[in-house]
Amino acid sequence: MPFLEHTYECGGSRQLSAPRLRVDTPERAGLDPTELRHLVREAHDLTTGEPPWAPGVVVVAGRGPVIAVQEAAGWAVRYASYDPETGTGVELPRAARVPTTVDTPFDLASLTKLFTSVAAVQQIERRTLGIDALVGDYLPEFRAAAVHGITVRQVLTHTSGLRAELPLYDCRDDAERLALLRSEAPTRERGTYLYSDLNMLLLQFVLERATGRTLDVLVHEGITRPLGMTVTGFGPCPGAAATECQRRPWAKADRGMLRGVVHDENAWALGGVAGHAGLFSTGRDLAVFCRALLGGGAYGPARILGPDFVELLLTAPGLGFAVDQPWFMGELAGGGAAGHTGFTGTSLVLDPTTQTFLVLLANTVHPVRRPADNRPRAALATRLARAVTPC
Repeated sequence: MPFLEHTYECGGSRQLSAPRLRVDTPERAGLDPTELRHLVREAHDLTTGEPPWAPGVVVVAGRGPVIAVQEAAGWAVRYASYDPETGTGVELPRAARVPTTVDTPFDLASLTKLFTSVAAVQQIERRTLGIDALVGDYLPEFRAAAVHGITVRQVLTHTSGLRAELPLYDCRDDAERLALLRSEAPTRERGTYLYSDLNMLLLQFVLERATGRTLDVLVHEGITRPLGMTVTGFGPCPGAAATECQRRPWAKADRGMLRGVVHDENAWALGGVAGHAGLFSTGRDLAVFCRALLGGGAYGPARILGPDFVELLLTAPGLGFAVDQPWFMGELAGGGAAGHTGFTGTSLVLDPTTQTFLVLLANTVHPVRRPADNRPRAALATRLARAVTPC
């Protein structure tokens, strides 16, 4: 059940208000301090070694309205470039590096999908959008989606059959990108799970058509502003942790060392605002996002969703959220935990059963992308799961 603190007067009626986050001891959060000390040590260890799992890491963890861990380690900017001849990063002089702090913004990559999903469920709650409505009813010019009967629910659950992505970054202009998206047909039978960035891009166009507002405005007005998430937003974000020295052939575009501009090449080609990637945020801001969902859609006096619609969002198979996935949730998985990962090294898990949350921000792609290693994500989540004590 959500932690409810007090009531407040609103328009002459009394309404419930969910408590805001505060930093306090593990014991006050109902968490074992020994396990959390291990969690913090393991987070620091992620930034050591050659190469490290990530040059810089921020971890925020808590339970209920309490942040019990808020830790930063390593470097937000460590490398000047990447040398493909040696297969190593070209390190900046130590004095020129930028240390990671708990206030460092990170490129969220696919964690952006969670915000697009919440924005969509807000419109479903307001009946502006039908969850089982046909995408073609909103976007008849997206001919392939219309002909194949793709629904809003299918794009939210990655069961539309659309492939993972398209090379929008290779298109000459926006007209060519739109033409490619509009003609893209499912490559698998609808109803079959296939994770796809195209689903969230399609959902973005549906939302913008249904509301008459752009996605960045929907996210700001409907989520980040009411929750007081003052840092979270689409780029540019000049103070963010650096990501990749992006060059072909390992990347899909020649852009050099990236900092404060979106890493994802398709989101970049679309101007930095995309349904699948583009947001920047901090650990503290994302903890507020987690707390609002764990609080049944409320945070302080603000409410972004009704409890029934939060349940719809987070109940398996999840709308945009992955549910009970041990490969990155560790032992938090199994009781209805929900969350997501991001290609740049980010992840977020919230568990309604124990009221716990874990935010991990990292720049694993600095200075160059590598095969994903999700073991650290799962290990930190397992530490948090083992820290849970009876309230």
